[in-house]
Amino acid sequence: MNPSRRTFLQSSGALVIAFHLPAAVGPAIAADEKSFAPNAYIRIDPNGRVTMIVAYVEMGQGTYTSIPMLIAEELEVPLASVRVEHAPPDERYYANPLLGVQATGNSNAIRGAWEPMRRAGAAARTMLVQAAAQRWNVDPASCRAEKGAVIHPASGRRLGYGTLVADASKLPVPKADSVALKPREQFKLIGTPAKRLDIAGKVNGTAQFGLDAKVPGMKVATIAISPVVGGRLRGVDDAAAKAVRGVRQIVKLDDAVAVVADHMGAAKKGLAALKIDWDDGPNATLSTADIVRDIEAASSGSGAIARKEGDFSGALAGAASRVEAVYRVPFFAHATMEPMNATVHVRKDSCEIWTGTQVLTRAQAVAAKLTGLPVDKVTVHNHLLGGGFGRRLEVDGVARAVQVAMQVDGPVKLVYTREQDIQHDMYKPAFHDRLVAGLDAQGTPVAWSHRLTGSSIIARWAPPAFKNGLDGDTVEGAAETPYIFPNMLVEYVRHEPRGIPTAFWRGVGPVHNVFVVESFMDELAAKAGKDPVAYRRAIADPRAKAVLELAATKAGWGRPLPKGVGRGVSVQSAFGSYQAQVAEVEVSPQGEVRVRKVVCAVDCGPVVNPDTVRAQMQSGIVFGLSGALYGEITLKDGRVESP
Repeated sequence: MNPSRRTFLQSSGALVIAFHLPAAVGPAIAADEKSFAPNAYIRIDPNGRVTMIVAYVEMGQGTYTSIPMLIAEELEVPLASVRVEHAPPDERYYANPLLGVQATGNSNAIRGAWEPMRRAGAAARTMLVQAAAQRWNVDPASCRAEKGAVIHPASGRRLGYGTLVADASKLPVPKADSVALKPREQFKLIGTPAKRLDIAGKVNGTAQFGLDAKVPGMKVATIAISPVVGGRLRGVDDAAAKAVRGVRQIVKLDDAVAVVADHMGAAKKGLAALKIDWDDGPNATLSTADIVRDIEAASSGSGAIARKEGDFSGALAGAASRVEAVYRVPFFAHATMEPMNATVHVRKDSCEIWTGTQVLTRAQAVAAKLTGLPVDKVTVHNHLLGGGFGRRLEVDGVARAVQVAMQVDGPVKLVYTREQDIQHDMYKPAFHDRLVAGLDAQGTPVAWSHRLTGSSIIARWAPPAFKNGLDGDTVEGAAETPYIFPNMLVEYVRHEPRGIPTAFWRGVGPVHNVFVVESFMDELAAKAGKDPVAYRRAIADPRAKAVLELAATKAGWGRPLPKGVGRGVSVQSAFGSYQAQVAEVEVSPQGEVRVRKVVCAVDCGPVVNPDTVRAQMQSGIVFGLSGALYGEITLKDGRVESP
């Protein structure tokens, strides 16, 4: 037998709705047998259980609750009755519609899923109502769906979804754009606080992260990577390590050595007992000062134009006063709560991986390349992520685990220690920014110039998206600010640091640009002798002005504060959202900084789960404070200084 997928599903006693998440532009793929390309699925079994296979990963941001909320709203089922499954790696069906690859990042899961997921729920509801109407021989318009059942109010008849799946499976799937979506005033679930579906498992310990993977016969390994960026392994004396009880094997790689043992304790003891001889390579003397000199030199040249409005040079020449500033932003590590890890079993004809990753297909592809196996012989089991922040958009940790597993008979779990995780991260890029503004007689900016210099992650991660010397992510928050400048010039100079791998970091491009733009706005307000909030309000666009005024009011802007305490304000627009924050900060006579409180106002458009938005803002504030106060990554003698 070689039945079509649809025939198989029709005979399996389950109703499966597959749907395509259309790209940002272009027509949707037609929903027919040959061209229907599902991106995610709704599965309803005969017991009425609803399962959703989600193309996005859950790393603490609430995706596994908010996306089911979209479907449950239109499908008319209680959120508590929805079960979520990880999608397997398959770019044909699970590509992120806004990125074009199977990835969770760029803060776009809800933006991408908002309409398609609701249409999937509406299509399923339409088919279930039609199936019930046919069984009762009534007009579908006389029926309605409610709480996982179809009801015929006139007769009082009611059928649960589970009893209808066999009949509904035989019906043609309606085209996505032909089903009616609820108007917002009829929402029962979207916009209301919802308890996270993943909380219970995280509380009782049943939630499975990559670090929790357990495979029969599994060994555990940990690793020492060359302490100097770009260094190599010259040799190793492993006699003492092999004498450690529980140590089974020493695995050498080009730039690292791993100890394989019965458990992590033995692996760490074995690693500590190794006598390793490193070849430090070309970066043996590299320091933060070298990195700064390089980027400063690069910033002196002209860059690719990201935005040009009016006549900046002419406006600057005619300005009443001129303000210049230079800002430097350092490297930052991701410091995910769950260190990098992957469990891998390489066999002669297959490779199996258990991990938590933001990019399943890339993890699959790198394993296939290293092992020489066809991609379809590599299986990736995705798990919950103990923090991603962009770190798990990279597959270097998976690659090392595969390289180790290729030399081990049986499955092996490679776990980075916290020290290795921090010192061998792929860091948020360092930046160097030059800003110039011209002010009129009232202190209002009439000319604005911003030249930013730093690494382009997009150029490496998605080369086709790097065009004409511009990286859209890197310039976001600089090319488009919350303010209206009549004459504006924004340039980007790509500069890759020597030996330092860079990667996306929570907030990505805007996190650096907002800091720079807002710091410079404070300098302009000071030059003009004006209050920072009033100065911003005068030139802010409407959405920015609204969040600014709300945050300032709630923070008590202008009210007296104790000696040594001050307030600072910031406004930003990124990813289609606006927010303003007021930080109340205390500085001791010794210069120690303590943040007393932060007030945040956010306008992110329609809200699916208010609890998630609140949590995202709180965690983002903490993450940002961590970077601002403690997170700088520095180098000395080619080594990351912070362990």
